[in-house]
Amino acid sequence: MSKNLSIATICLLVLLASTVHANVFDVKTYGAKPNADITQALSNAWKDVCAAIGSSKVVVPAGTYKLGLVSLKGPCKGPIEVQVEGTLQAPVDPGYFKGSDGWVVFERIDQFTLSGSGSFDGQGQMAWKQNDCSKTFNCKTLPVNIRFNFITNSLVRDIKSLNSKNFHINLLGCKNFIFQHVTITAPEDSPNTDGIHIGRSSGINITDTNIATGDDCISMGDGSQDVTINKVTCGPGHGISIGSLGKYTNEEPVSGIRVIGCTLTDTTNGVRIKTWPSNPTSGSATYMHFEDIIMNNVANPIIIDQVYCPWNQCKAQVPSKIKLSNMSFKGIRGTSSTREVVKLVCSSGIPCEKVELANIDLVYKGPEGPATSTCANVKPTISGKQNPAACTIQA
Repeated sequence: MSKNLSIATICLLVLLASTVHANVFDVKTYGAKPNADITQALSNAWKDVCAAIGSSKVVVPAGTYKLGLVSLKGPCKGPIEVQVEGTLQAPVDPGYFKGSDGWVVFERIDQFTLSGSGSFDGQGQMAWKQNDCSKTFNCKTLPVNIRFNFITNSLVRDIKSLNSKNFHINLLGCKNFIFQHVTITAPEDSPNTDGIHIGRSSGINITDTNIATGDDCISMGDGSQDVTINKVTCGPGHGISIGSLGKYTNEEPVSGIRVIGCTLTDTTNGVRIKTWPSNPTSGSATYMHFEDIIMNNVANPIIIDQVYCPWNQCKAQVPSKIKLSNMSFKGIRGTSSTREVVKLVCSSGIPCEKVELANIDLVYKGPEGPATSTCANVKPTISGKQNPAACTIQA
């Protein structure tokens, strides 16, 4: 952990130093005006900053601006910072995006910083009413607020994401990427508004971040490697999840996940690992550790669910082919809103291996009776305090 933080700190200092003497490109010099559409102004500023030699910065000053679909791509000729101090508003009507999966897209950039006290407001209220993903598998594509595709050695700090139509932030193919003091907000009934989704990315560090949304606060898909989540507050939302894994062919392994020092409040799940049964191919997830986590009135605080099958989209009786191993849940404490406090339900075809429960103290005071801990196809190593007693139910 200390090694990862020291590397992250060094990267952060390097990125900060790289923008001290930056060439500044203010979108107002490209015609941007408050309460008007700045899509073309931002695109033109990006074209110039990407071509500039040395460290450069694009500035969106204070004010409220309309912004359409925009794709800001590299590779660029030097380190770039985009500093957003204003509020950027997405088109309200999801029909505007015509099936595009991102509103603001950053792609193939090295040594990039996104900073500022400003907000990316997805204005998702109309889209949420049209979202039918809970009823149909092939639902309409809605845009993610901010997409980071193949971004390396980069930093996001202080920005806010509001009311996304879909996920707030999505990472694909990123390496060595720090998120620091990011704020993510959407109503708890907003569908599919995951806070940060990580896919096929490595060296990701999320710290001092506040997420309140309608789906997973942070979700990690296949190919997530060397991810550290530290001092994140989550709630409302669906908790912090690894998965779901195993739904598609050719998924990449998951390894090296650390969730440390986080606080979850009024979420529908706590820390969760979920895989689909009846997988098209086999896969694996290993070295996943959850430690020093506070639960405040959280439903299902600790979960391994290898029969994850929402909306009956699979054959739940066919065991999952995703191998889970080297997992630990340590120092997890607080209160549960459900009687089942710990649920470790592993695959009957490939049981979990090397699972550790240490110093678990989760209190349930509801009307359904004493708290329970369920274990299936797993024999965890148990140490320290166990409240409730571990594996009181053998499923």
